[in-house]
Amino acid sequence: MRNFDDTSDGWPALLGAVGDVPRRYFGVWSRTLLETPNSRDTRTLVRWMQLGQWHVDLRVPQTASGALQGFCGTTRITQVGTQEMCTWQRLADYQPPRATSDEGWIVFETADRLREDGVHSVYFEEWERLPGSTGRRMALTEPPRADGKPSTRLFVSGDYMMRVRPVDPIGPAFEISFGKYAQGRLQVEASTIASLTGTNIGIALSQVRDDQVNVSMDSLDSQWAILEWVVP
Repeated sequence: MRNFDDTSDGWPALLGAVGDVPRRYFGVWSRTLLETPNSRDTRTLVRWMQLGQWHVDLRVPQTASGALQGFCGTTRITQVGTQEMCTWQRLADYQPPRATSDEGWIVFETADRLREDGVHSVYFEEWERLPGSTGRRMALTEPPRADGKPSTRLFVSGDYMMRVRPVDPIGPAFEISFGKYAQGRLQVEASTIASLTGTNIGIALSQVRDDQVNVSMDSLDSQWAILEWVVP
């Protein structure tokens, strides 16, 4: 695993050094509850993938009043006295920039269930880790695009993959897709692009060097840089 701070692929530079996230955070987390002083939500489909440094988060409402959300970046865990604070540095965000940092106090209630309480606002969330979401961890970035737009990134945790294509800051072309990944196929469970939900996408990966992987996708083969690669 290495810090990757090359902005030639159109992504923002990292802000400061990135340390490794503790192993207890690894995997894909499903949010089961959000409570604020004025609302309670158990219906929004939320998936948070956490690798050793990188995260991807997708939030797809199941009601007409909900807001589609998604973001991707790096994660930092900080001890503050007896408490543990998680900071999500958003390098790509489907929504407009936040007025405050994305930070939460984290308490592990069991090995596979955690609680998050707001640092800058009053809320709490309950999260449960999906079975089969730990083991291999991969984060890959596409070579710089000829059109100058941000490159696609792929993230794998256990049996799951998330694809991030932030080709526009906000809008219908901004993709974060989530689903099961097996035998070189991504079965999309949810996406910021509704038409991709339920589709099956061929994405074959084969490591060619310590820092590069051959990716076969969209009928094209290319060499992608490794941001993180742990395959037991």
